[in-house]
Amino acid sequence: MLYLSYILLAFVIGAVATAVTIPLIIAFCRKFGFYDQPDQRKVHQSAVPRLGGFSFLPAMAMGGSITLLLYYSRNVESLPFHETSALMIVGATAIYLVGLIDDLMDLPANLKFVIMAVVSAFLPICNLIIDNPHGLLGLYELPLWVAYPLTVLVIMTIVNAINLIDGIDGLASGFASICLLTFVYLFTDLRSIVFVVMSAALLGSVLVFFCFNFFGKVGALKIFMGDAGSLILGYILSYLAIKYMMVTELDIYTDINPILIPYSLFIVPVFDLIRVAISRVLSGEPMFHADQRHIHHVLMRCGLTMHQALMVILGLVLAFILGNVILNEMQVPLTIIFFLDVSLYLMFFVVAYSIVHHRETLMKLLTEE
Repeated sequence: MLYLSYILLAFVIGAVATAVTIPLIIAFCRKFGFYDQPDQRKVHQSAVPRLGGFSFLPAMAMGGSITLLLYYSRNVESLPFHETSALMIVGATAIYLVGLIDDLMDLPANLKFVIMAVVSAFLPICNLIIDNPHGLLGLYELPLWVAYPLTVLVIMTIVNAINLIDGIDGLASGFASICLLTFVYLFTDLRSIVFVVMSAALLGSVLVFFCFNFFGKVGALKIFMGDAGSLILGYILSYLAIKYMMVTELDIYTDINPILIPYSLFIVPVFDLIRVAISRVLSGEPMFHADQRHIHHVLMRCGLTMHQALMVILGLVLAFILGNVILNEMQVPLTIIFFLDVSLYLMFFVVAYSIVHHRETLMKLLTEE
């Protein structure tokens, strides 16, 4: 019950800070013309302000710092702060600023990639490293020369995956909300107050943004998060996922595989990123070529509305999490769970593309008539 009060405080501060700042951001975008313009690969048909994610990091910092200062002052403990924490804050700030600058003036893709790689390398330097796959593909220990680049690759993949699913209203923020709510629960169970509060504050901010993005009307209070939002969400979520894996390794009271839930959370965006990249290569196109092959585009080609596609994708995320937890409880090995997930994901797209094919063939016949 004590933890609940701090969780609610952090959540409310993050939510209120975002609710206050987003109308100001919308006014700023209108004054200076910072809009996300529609084009052939985008779903929206009107120009929409694009700096909503600018509120995420300040809201999280405000909610987290105020709540933690109150917690540690009342519990007569010193606030834990290490050099590695400072480096993580620097990395988060850097990737946040890169996204913001890109929203304002479009940074070159190569420069963004280099900066992203550098700040992703901060986490393994902070000793947040994936050196134990916990049985995935039969592996239990990785040498440092493999673990370090693997950790950087995983972080960059998550960051880019969340950036790329930010294609329809509520998808990136809805997905992030599921992840953050999960981390609030997981870190509460582990009694890790810092990460509970950080997750709760960001959750409050993201949910308020979701309301503006999903329910807001074009020309009124509708706004997109932009790269500033999607990049910082990806970076923080990858940080929380790796931190949870490492903390759980040391917890003798839990029998859940440390990698299971973090892996399950990111199946949909990461598998989608990999699927689209492979399909582009097989088609002879550049891997990073922008097109309409992502999961939300495919579902809308099936005839779903934007909001229906959102519900299907978020439902798929929850289904993978719940299904994998149940399989873990049944003591199914992680490698088998992984191949089941891959198979189910591919089957989902076989069905989806079959629907697309039949639907587009029927529309073509009706047009010819």
